[in-house]
Formats: sequence, structure tokens, C-alpha cells
Amino acid sequence: MKIIVVGAHGTLGKAICDELSPRHEIISAGRSKGDVTVDIMSPESIKAMYEKVGSVDAVVCAAGDAYFGRLEELTPEHNEIAVQSKLKGQINLVLIGKDYVNARGSFTLTTGIIMDDPILGGISSAMAGGAVRAFVQAAAIELPRGIRINDVSPNVLEESMDSYAPFFPGFEPVPAARAAKAYRKSVEGAQTGQTYKVY
Repeated sequence: MKIIVVGAHGTLGKAICDELSPRHEIISAGRSKGDVTVDIMSPESIKAMYEKVGSVDAVVCAAGDAYFGRLEELTPEHNEIAVQSKLKGQINLVLIGKDYVNARGSFTLTTGIIMDDPILGGISSAMAGGAVRAFVQAAAIELPRGIRINDVSPNVLEESMDSYAPFFPGFEPVPAARAAKAYRKSVEGAQTGQTYKVY
């Protein structure tokens, strides 16, 4: 299969590429580096990526920014980061990409544990993750040509604990390599409309 991995050079994205590359052709995509560059906050950039790459069998997104901060610090401007990136960015990969994904292909988006298990300072990211999950469930019954869509909801990653440990007290992190297997399940499996939790 020919697969675009958006966010391929991040911690999770690298693990996904490692998991999929032995069996598939991977096209890495990122904001500043990769086989193709893309800014998921720009529909024009997303369309340009698809035009450059052409038809694919699967699209995996391990990208999406969000502001982390307490409710009293959260402004509409801060919240807009998650709305434009983690939420609209991922959804636009589907809305624009559905015409470039082959029949019986798939999309796999990323949500996260905090939409179900809230943390202090994670409101904006949790909001976006929950909205992405709702989109996945609803889009699954309408995507054309047998195209599937799922999302992966990983726990905080072991490799990211240096940065995120203060936000996740008492959480048991998971290795990125284990989270990556859920993306393989989505890409190579047959299910649609699912949320694969890696907790």
C-alpha cells in the first residue's frame, strides 16, 4: 500500500513509519520536512500535498497542535490552536483527501486519552479529540467507495514524559512502538468508525 503519514518526524509519527514501512510504501509529510511538506492548518497546503503525491491507499495523521494550560488561562485565541490544528486540520485531511484515497482505502486520525480521562490543563486538547472522534464515527457511515476511517487514542508516550510528565501524574505511559500497532490495525484491518485505545 501507498501511505501518507502526516507528522512522520514526530515521536509517534516515527514509530508509525517504523511499524508500517516493512510492508508498505511510506510517504512522510510534515510542516518543515518530509517527502512532502504540509501545513494541516491550511486547506490549500493540504490540497497541494495530495496533488503532489497523487492517489494513495491510506492517510495516517499523527499531527495536531493544542494549547496546554488551566481553564483560567485559556483564552479564545489559545483554544483556536487546537480548533485549527488538531480538529480542523485532521478533518480537512479527510474532506480534501477523500477524492485522492483509493477505493477501500482508509484514514486514521489521532485523538488521545484525555478526552476520556481529563487532566488539568488539557481542556483544549480534550475538546478537539472528542470532536475528532465524533467526526470519525459519523463519517464512517458516509465515506464513498468503501473508504474506512478510524482514530487512535493513545495514552501519554513514554518517550514524551520528559516534557509532559507534570500534566500526567499517576498515568502509566505507553511506548510509541505499542501505540503504533493500533495505527497498523486501522490501516491493514477492516473495521471503520472505531476508536482504538492504547492505554
